[in-house]
Amino acid sequence: MTLATELNAVAAIAYRDAVKYFKTPQRIFFSLLFPLIFIGALGGSLDANLQEAAGYSFIVFTTIGVFAQTIFSTVAQGIISLVQDRENNLTPELFVSPIARYSIVLGKTFGEMVVASLQGIFILLLGTILGVSLTVGQIFGLFLAALLAGLLGGSFGVVVVSFFSDSKFVNQIFPLIFFPQFFLGGVFSPIQELPIYLKVISRALPLTYIVDFARNVYYQNLPERSLVTLYPLWLDGLVILGFIALCLAFGTRRISRIEKQV
Repeated sequence: MTLATELNAVAAIAYRDAVKYFKTPQRIFFSLLFPLIFIGALGGSLDANLQEAAGYSFIVFTTIGVFAQTIFSTVAQGIISLVQDRENNLTPELFVSPIARYSIVLGKTFGEMVVASLQGIFILLLGTILGVSLTVGQIFGLFLAALLAGLLGGSFGVVVVSFFSDSKFVNQIFPLIFFPQFFLGGVFSPIQELPIYLKVISRALPLTYIVDFARNVYYQNLPERSLVTLYPLWLDGLVILGFIALCLAFGTRRISRIEKQV
């Protein structure tokens, strides 16, 4: 196996997953509808009622949170296609091919990141319409945050699907895994102060750190930064990279072992 072979495999798998998205108009519609609801309705409601007391705009706060959360969850949920491919007898063909297991997982991840990037662009455009200002530096910083969010979501999704073999059950269990993270990860509301039992759970969730990373990037030179972030940018980055490495290694190994037993 050569590096060129592995890169070609990653590109081919990513291309296949991206094409699947563009062939499903209903998925495109709903993937753009939910951010609109979250930012426009929820963010607007919080902004109207709490902005003065909080000292910062909840439209901006929610936009950045939804941006990170959408990319993370889109890529993670897209990895469910590994289970669907297994049911359609495609996954065994992938896993017996002469390429590294990590190439398969990365191909699936990058394919979903193409999808997630389109949603991210839509969210930022929507945010600017609603009054979120973006500098060139902030855009580049959010691009880095999006890349990390996609890799984190993909590696997290691999761990989740490695424990399940039925796509219907995975579809049912994913909301139970993701919805608590939306609220305890600080996507819509501040989580600086929480009851101790919720704080422990919140700080153990991967979404918490990618949302905080994105906000650190956006608020880097703004006075509101201390009000909306939990940790320094470098610490968020280290935790995210640790999550990615551990989840990718653990999940890929489990899936590979399962496929050998099929």
